[in-house]
Amino acid sequence: MMQWFGLNINNRISITKITLVGFAFALGGIGTMSFTDRLGFQAFQDADSTISDKSGFKSLFGNNSFDASKPYAAQLNPRAVSFVQEYIRKQGKELERMKSWGKPYLDLYDNILVLYGLPREMKYLSVIESHLSAGLVSWAGAVGPWQLMPYEAKRFGLRTGRIDDRSDYYKSTHAAAKLMKELYDEFGDWLLVVAAYNAGPGRVKQAIRKAGSRDFWSLQYYLPEETRNHVKKFIATHYVFEGTGGWTTMTAGETLVQKANAGKPEEVILNADEVANTTVMEIGGRYNSLIVTNNLAIDINQFNKWNPGFDRILASGKKYPMRLPKEKAILFEASKAGLLMESVRALLEGTVVAK
Repeated sequence: MMQWFGLNINNRISITKITLVGFAFALGGIGTMSFTDRLGFQAFQDADSTISDKSGFKSLFGNNSFDASKPYAAQLNPRAVSFVQEYIRKQGKELERMKSWGKPYLDLYDNILVLYGLPREMKYLSVIESHLSAGLVSWAGAVGPWQLMPYEAKRFGLRTGRIDDRSDYYKSTHAAAKLMKELYDEFGDWLLVVAAYNAGPGRVKQAIRKAGSRDFWSLQYYLPEETRNHVKKFIATHYVFEGTGGWTTMTAGETLVQKANAGKPEEVILNADEVANTTVMEIGGRYNSLIVTNNLAIDINQFNKWNPGFDRILASGKKYPMRLPKEKAILFEASKAGLLMESVRALLEGTVVAK
């Protein structure tokens, strides 16, 4: 995490939280219409095509490309893996909790970013900048969930001072989106956008010149350590939210491809005793069957009989109707966050968990 000397503006956060949920839903209904009215249908089509692929995120992946029909983790850039592992160890539980309490904020970001033709995944920049805190003030004077500096805020029409629009989720997200769009138009790579957002475009252009490359992994050591770690935090957060999510963390295009390629669970024939003593719960995320059964003390063969294709279907990004003994279902609910984190670490490390 970046080191912050924060001031909590509690009254502003409270007011924002009260109104944010309702506003996020309202914005979803009117955002597309107003955007179409202002910029025209062609602009909307261009924006939609921008957010429905990951071409700007190519540095995230090992072959500089993303194939939505393949598991996300298998394509993660090997140079990011060790940092992702360590970041998940330190921040994974907090980020998992944020998926729940931060949903209204992330939904608001989704609705605004799409208006500017930005990938929804850029919302994770706010996660690493502030952990979605409206009242955060950095030592350098950056304020709000997007940690905007005063000169950038004023450039995009935000007030600073006694009334500071940088702490307003709605206004600051519009300003951050405009800034990110400018940076992407200049650099054409979202990881370089993250770097420039942190260090300034001048530093990134200097690193490009020194490295003779526009690839983040080639130029990273010409950037300040804080900046290159900032980019890797973005990658790790991107992985936690996207790699262990379900349909809700995929773009529409990826969802269609995944649905077309993902199999369905085979039909399971149960006897009367099994029906009476088991229960089904729908789960999503990269749970590993061996880790689940080891921790719940369930026979792996019995688990596989009740849950055919468990690992394969979850790896495709689809949710799974997992069947467990009733007493084990209670234990799973109590420990599912830890099981997910352990499963993700095993996935990244390529380890085999023995029964």
